[in-house]
Amino acid sequence: MTTALFIEQVFNGLQLGMLLFLVAVGVTLVFGVMNLVNLSQGALVMAGGYLFAASIKATSSYLLGATMAIAGLAIIAVLIETIVLRRLYARPHIDQVLATFGLMLMFNEGVVMIWGRDPMFIAIPPVLSGSVPLFPGVEYPAYRLAVTGIAAALGVALHLLVTRSRLGMLIRAGADKREMIQLLGVDIAFLYLVVFGLGAILGGVAGMLLGPIAAVTTGMGDPILILALVCVVIGGLGSIGGAFAAAMVIGMADTFGRVLLPQMLGAGTGQAVANMIVYLVMAAILIWRPSGLASR
Repeated sequence: MTTALFIEQVFNGLQLGMLLFLVAVGVTLVFGVMNLVNLSQGALVMAGGYLFAASIKATSSYLLGATMAIAGLAIIAVLIETIVLRRLYARPHIDQVLATFGLMLMFNEGVVMIWGRDPMFIAIPPVLSGSVPLFPGVEYPAYRLAVTGIAAALGVALHLLVTRSRLGMLIRAGADKREMIQLLGVDIAFLYLVVFGLGAILGGVAGMLLGPIAAVTTGMGDPILILALVCVVIGGLGSIGGAFAAAMVIGMADTFGRVLLPQMLGAGTGQAVANMIVYLVMAAILIWRPSGLASR
C-alpha cells in the first residue's frame, strides 16, 4: 500500500467512524438513560436522508433544507416517544426489540408509499465539490472532510452538553439513579423525550450527511444500524465515550479490511473475510473485555 493510499484510507476510516458514532450514540444514550433497546434508529437515519432530499428539492437551499429536515426529525421523535415508546419502558427488553423493529419495518414501507422505490439523489454542495490537498500528492474530497468535521463538531457539542450543562447533569443522573431524580421532582417523562429526540436527531443528521455520498433509498439505515449496534456492544452499553472509541475501531477495521484483505488473500476469500472483519474484531474485544471497552 502506497503512502497516499494509506492516508486516504485513514481519512475514510475516520469518516465512517464518525458517522457510526452519530448513530451509535443515539442508541447508547437511549439505553443508558431510558433502559430501552431501540432498533428504530436505522429508520431515523433513513428518515433524515429522505427529509433532507425532499426539503432541498422543495427549497433549492441546503441550509434551509437541513433546518426543515431537523425540524421534521424532532416531530417524528416526539410522535414515536409519546405514542409508542412510553408504553414500553416497563416492559421486558424483548418487547422493546420487537416493537422498535416493527417501527423500522413501518418506516421502510412508509417512505415507499410517500416517495416510491426509486432512489433520491442529493448533489454535493458546489462549495464542497472539489478536493483538498492534504499532503504533497495526496488530495481528498472536500465534502468527505466536511462530513468528518461536522460529525466531530456534533460529538464535541454532545460531550459539552452531557458534562457541562444542567440538562447533561440530569441525563447522567437519570442514567444512574432515575428513581431518585424522579423523587426529587424532575419531570422524567420530559427528560426521556429530550434524550430520545437528541438521539433521533443525531441519527437523522448521519443520514443527511450520507445522502450526497450514497443514494437515499428505503432501508438505507439498516446496514448502518447493524454496525452501530456492534459499536454499542464493543463500547459498553450506555457509554458515550465507549461508543466513540468503538466507532473509530470499527470504522478503521472495516475500511482497511476491504482494501487490504482482497489484496492479501485474493479477491474471493479476501472479500469474504472483509465482510466478517467487523464481527471478528467484536469477538476479539469481547473476549478481552466482556462488558465492553468502557462499561459502567
